Amino acid sequence: MQKLAQYLSKNSFRPELITANPKENLGMVVVIPAHDEKDLIASVSCLQDCITPNCAVEVIVIFNASEDSAISIIDVNNRAMRNLQTWFSAIEKPTFELYCIAENNLPKKHAGVGLARKIGMDEAVRRFNKTNFADGIVLCFDADSKCEENYLVEVEKHFKKNIETGACSIHFEHPIYGNEFSVDVYKGIENYELHLRYYKNGLAYAHLPFAYHTIGSSMAVRVSAYCEQGGMNRRKAGEDFYFLQKFIDVGLLSELKSTTLIPSPRPSHRVPFGTGRAIQEMIDAEREIDKSYAFECFNVIKECFENVRHWYHANTEVNEILLAFIGEEKWNSKLEEIRSQSSTLERFEKRFFQWFNAFQTLKFIHYLRDHHFPNQLLVQEVPRLLEQLGISKTNESLLNELRQLDRN
Repeated sequence: MQKLAQYLSKNSFRPELITANPKENLGMVVVIPAHDEKDLIASVSCLQDCITPNCAVEVIVIFNASEDSAISIIDVNNRAMRNLQTWFSAIEKPTFELYCIAENNLPKKHAGVGLARKIGMDEAVRRFNKTNFADGIVLCFDADSKCEENYLVEVEKHFKKNIETGACSIHFEHPIYGNEFSVDVYKGIENYELHLRYYKNGLAYAHLPFAYHTIGSSMAVRVSAYCEQGGMNRRKAGEDFYFLQKFIDVGLLSELKSTTLIPSPRPSHRVPFGTGRAIQEMIDAEREIDKSYAFECFNVIKECFENVRHWYHANTEVNEILLAFIGEEKWNSKLEEIRSQSSTLERFEKRFFQWFNAFQTLKFIHYLRDHHFPNQLLVQEVPRLLEQLGISKTNESLLNELRQLDRN
């Protein structure tokens, strides 16, 4: 438990926020950031309706706003918190303990979803530190998400079965029809999720070691691993990508495919990128959401890195497009540096992809898009990927084809 206490003393943003003692068998804490959310009851009730796991569960909701937020936003936060507490108090047999934390005066430099997640996840560390349980699980959920009823028990089983896992990415599926949103929004989210799955499976096709989804509302982490990797960052957006990248780099990320997290497809101006922003840009005619990277990009990436193991011994042939992207002098220097720090081929390969990681790959694919292969229609490019993976197109939609691929 020393590592949990050390983490808190060095890295926590806030002192203790919840003074009530946790149950001795506390095993899972669900953290939900909430900013300008009018109603969280639908999302939290999904957790209440879940099959009860063997351990005790807590749900921590961080109602957050910046110090320069409009009074109207703070009013929304406060009203939503009162409504949630009133709803919860009326439940005869709650399946978890609920804690609501008001953080409506966060420093504007860092205020955002990353800091809100961090405050809640750090508080979860304190809860487990009190029970001396370093294998406790912290789950990230969103204020507008829903889940299948086996969500909690499957997360519990996953970490018990996979003892080496530090964090996991949980299978997700956006709703692609219904009455809550317009037809355009549902069609937009179908295309956006198709883009996410196409990209992830394109990386897998290229045999890159970081072909994982990194969605903030569908991830969970073992509390000891959370502390070892320095906890959550304070980014205003993309906090999930950078957080899970740390676990990918050290080989501690796994995938949980036996349950489903259901994120919302709603549009949003609140973050600079991500799902909500993509749908909003589609609505504002600022984004062609039915397009994604040309499949040639993944072929180039695959070709670029099929000789990685050969570079351990010598500067063998390197793809000219990759050299133009990195710069020949920098490439040779970096390769020599990685080689000098690697006593084995396995360590060389691991260090190489810690340098040319998921973020560097995304920059490279944007370079390919901007200089060589413009974006193309998803309905054109996804079948090309499926064909290369040996998957015959069926009567299922392309999105369902990739959902099944990710499930299996």
